[in-house]
Amino acid sequence: MYGVCGCCGALRPRYKRLVDNIFPEDPEDGLVKTNMEKLTFYALSAPEKLDRIGAYLSERLIRDVGRHRYGYVCIAMEALDQLLMACHCQSINLFVESFLKMVAKLLESEKPNLQILGTNSFVKFANIEEDTPSYHRSYDFFVSRFSEMCHSSHDDLEIKTKIRMSGIKGLQGVVRKTVNDELQANIWDPQHMDKIVPSLLFNLQHVEEAESRSPSPLQAPEKEKENPAELAERCLRELLGRAAFGNIKNAIKPVLIHLDNHSLWEPKVFAIRCFKIIMYSIQPQHSHLVIQQLLGHLDANSRSAATVRAGIVEVLSEAAVIAATGSVGPTVLEMFNTLLRQLRLSIDYALTGSYDGAISLGTKIIKEHEERMFQEAVIKTIGSFASTLPTYQRSEVILFIMSKVPLPSLHHPIETGKTGENRNRLTQIMLLKSLLQVSTGFQCNNMMSALPSNFLDRLLSTALMEDAEIRLFVLEILISFIDRHGNRHKFSSISTLSDISVLKLKVDKCSRQDTVFMKKHSQQLYRHIYLSCKEETNVQKHYEALYSLLVLVSIELANEEVLVDLIRLALAVQDLAQVNEESLPVYNRCALYALGAAYLNLISQLTTVPAFCQHIHEVIETRKKEAPYMLPEDVFVERPRLSQNLDEVVIEFLFRQSKISEVLGGSGYNADRLCLPYIPQLTDEDRLSKRKSVGETISLQVEVESRNSPEKEERVPAEEITYETLKKAIVDSVAVEEQERERRRQVVEKFQKAPFEEIAAHCGARASLLQSKLNQIFEITIRPPPSPSGTITAAYGQPQNHSIPVYEMKFPDLCVY
Repeated sequence: MYGVCGCCGALRPRYKRLVDNIFPEDPEDGLVKTNMEKLTFYALSAPEKLDRIGAYLSERLIRDVGRHRYGYVCIAMEALDQLLMACHCQSINLFVESFLKMVAKLLESEKPNLQILGTNSFVKFANIEEDTPSYHRSYDFFVSRFSEMCHSSHDDLEIKTKIRMSGIKGLQGVVRKTVNDELQANIWDPQHMDKIVPSLLFNLQHVEEAESRSPSPLQAPEKEKENPAELAERCLRELLGRAAFGNIKNAIKPVLIHLDNHSLWEPKVFAIRCFKIIMYSIQPQHSHLVIQQLLGHLDANSRSAATVRAGIVEVLSEAAVIAATGSVGPTVLEMFNTLLRQLRLSIDYALTGSYDGAISLGTKIIKEHEERMFQEAVIKTIGSFASTLPTYQRSEVILFIMSKVPLPSLHHPIETGKTGENRNRLTQIMLLKSLLQVSTGFQCNNMMSALPSNFLDRLLSTALMEDAEIRLFVLEILISFIDRHGNRHKFSSISTLSDISVLKLKVDKCSRQDTVFMKKHSQQLYRHIYLSCKEETNVQKHYEALYSLLVLVSIELANEEVLVDLIRLALAVQDLAQVNEESLPVYNRCALYALGAAYLNLISQLTTVPAFCQHIHEVIETRKKEAPYMLPEDVFVERPRLSQNLDEVVIEFLFRQSKISEVLGGSGYNADRLCLPYIPQLTDEDRLSKRKSVGETISLQVEVESRNSPEKEERVPAEEITYETLKKAIVDSVAVEEQERERRRQVVEKFQKAPFEEIAAHCGARASLLQSKLNQIFEITIRPPPSPSGTITAAYGQPQNHSIPVYEMKFPDLCVY
C-alpha cells in the first residue's frame, strides 16, 4: 500500500507533496517561493503536522548529502529556516529536534561549505525566542563541534578563516540559546567552559596573517568583519557579561589553564589583554572574584619560574586597578598579604638559590636577576593598586605593610647570622620600597590619621639602623606623607637662594590637627632627624632628603613654636659638625655645615624677620668669600671641594645662637627657648640600633638629664655608672620587689583570715587618720574671701573681722555671666 502511494504522487500525504513542490527541477533556480508560502501556511494551519514536515525535510536532506546534491541541501536548509522563523507553536520542539539533527549532519560533513551552512542555520535558530520550554534538548555535540571548528587548520587561509569564524558564531549561538534558560543543559559547567573559553582565546591569540597585509581603504571594513580575533573578543565579552556570581570561577579557570599551557605569562602582553577584556566585561560587583582567582593562581605557581610569577603579578596589577573602580571589598588586604608573602618567598629563593632551600641534584637553579625583576613587579603592583584606593583603605594598607617590616625588639630579636641578616635586610628594603610606593601621592589633611603613633614609632625605629639604604627609604616615606601640596620637587637640590619666591612654594597656615600632631610627635621627629645627621655612611642623597624633610615640616606643619625648635635643631646640626664628637669624615662635616646654611637661609625668609635674614645672609656671604666648602654649592656636587682645616673654623663662618635669639626675641618669638641648645632625648630605641651599648645609653641619659636641668649648677655631679653600680641597682630592685610582694601577701592573708571586728577596727582607724589629715589641710588652705570694698585685709593666718557675703558683693560692669 505504501509502495503504491510512493509511486503515485496524488496519493502521497499533503505535507510531503507540499515539501516536494518547494524543490525545483534545477537546484540553481533556488527555492520555489510560491510553493514555500503554501507550505508555511499549511504548517501554521496544522501545527500538529510540523514535526512530520521536519522529519521529511531531514530525510530528504540526508539523502541529498549522501548523493552530493548540495544545491538541494541548501534549499532544504533555507526552507527549514523559514519554517522556524514563522512557526512558534507548542509543537515546535519536535520540529527543532529534526532541525538540529540536520544541522548536526551538515557539521559532520567534511565540506567547509556545508559546515558553514549548518552553522548559519544554527545561529538563526539561536536568535529565536521559543514560546515553549524544552526539557531534553542537548547541545553537547554542538559545543564540541564548534570548538573543533574554531581550531581549524585548513590549508587554504581564506577557508580556514571562514571555518573558524563559523565555529565562533556557533559557540556564540549556543551561549545565547542556553545561558538564560534554566531548563537547558548548564553551559557554565566545566565540561563546556573548558571547550568554549580556550577556543575563543585561541582565536584571540592567533591573529591571521592576512591582517598583516595592508588592505586598501575600501577593503578595510570587510577585512575587519572577517577577523576571527575581533569576533572571538565580542563573543568572549558577551559570555562574561552574562556570567552570574556563581559562574565566574568556571569561566576564569580555563583562561588561567590556557595561559599556563601555552606559556603566555612570560610575554604577558596577551595575558594582560585577556584580563582587561574580562575585567571590563563582567559586572563590577564580581571583580573581586577575578582578583581572588589570580591570587590563588599566584600561590599555586609559587615555585614556578620568576618570569611566570612576574607575568601573573603584572596581570594582577592591571586587573586590580580596574577592579578598584568597582567593588573589591575584603580582597584588598588579602591581595596585599599574598603579594607580601610572595615577596618574602622570592627573597628566600634568591638567597638559597633553589625553591627547596637547598641545592641538590635535579634542583632548578634560580637566577637572582629574575627574582629581582619579580620583586620589582610586586612592588610596582602594590603601588599601582594602592593609588586607586580611597584614603581610609590606603591607611589600612600602610599600617598592614609596616606591621610586616622586621624590626629589632627588646622581646623579639630579629634573625641573626649572615643568612638571617641578609634576609632581614632584603625584607626590610623590599617592604619599605612597597611602603614608599603606597605613600607616594597620599593626600590626608589630618596628619594624626596619616601618621598614627603605632605606625610612626615603627617607621622611625628603622631610621636608627646602620644600613644607609634603609635610612634613605625612611626619609623618603616621611617626605611622601608630609608633602601634601606637591612642594618636594621644587627644592630637590640643596642651594642657598637669595630669594625663595622663585620656588613658588605653596604654604598654608598650620591647622589645629597639625598643631596637635606636632605637640605629640615633634620631639620624636627632631630626635630622629638629628640622629640621622650623625651617621657616617650618609651620602648626598641622605642630606638632600634631610633638607627636604626639614623644609616640608617648616611649610606644612610649622607654627611659631615649631619654627623655634627647627632653628634650634639646625644650630645643633652645626654644632655637631663643629665639635665633631662622633669623629665624622670631612665630607660629612662639610655637608652638615652646608645643610644648616641652606635650611637657615630658607627658614629666615619664611619668617620674614629682616634682622634674622640679614644675619643669615652675612654669614653665607662670608662663607662664599672665605669658606665655600661650608656651602651646598661646593659640597653637594659631583666633585665636592672640601677643606681639611675644619677644626679652625672662625666664629664669622658660624650662625650664632645668641644673635638669632636676640633678633627673633625682639620680633615676638620665644627668646628663652631659643637660648637653650637642642639636646635629643635618648630612649630604648638606641639600645636596638647596634650603635651604642646599654652602658653608653644609660651614661648618656644621665648626662642629658643633668644638662637639661635648670638647677644644674646646684646639683652634685652625676655618679659615674660602672658595672658594680649597675649590679647593685639590679640586686636592690630585686630585693625591693620581693619585699613588696611579701607585704601584699600578708595583707591578703590578713583580710582572708582575721576576724571581722579586727578588720573593722583597722579600717576605722585609717579612716579617722585620713579625716584628721584632711581637716588640717582645710584649716591651712581655707581663707576668708577678699573684701570687695578695697579695705586692708588681715595678715596671713589671722581671721578677718568681717566679710561681705557673696550674694551682696558688687562686681564691676565688665564681669559678664
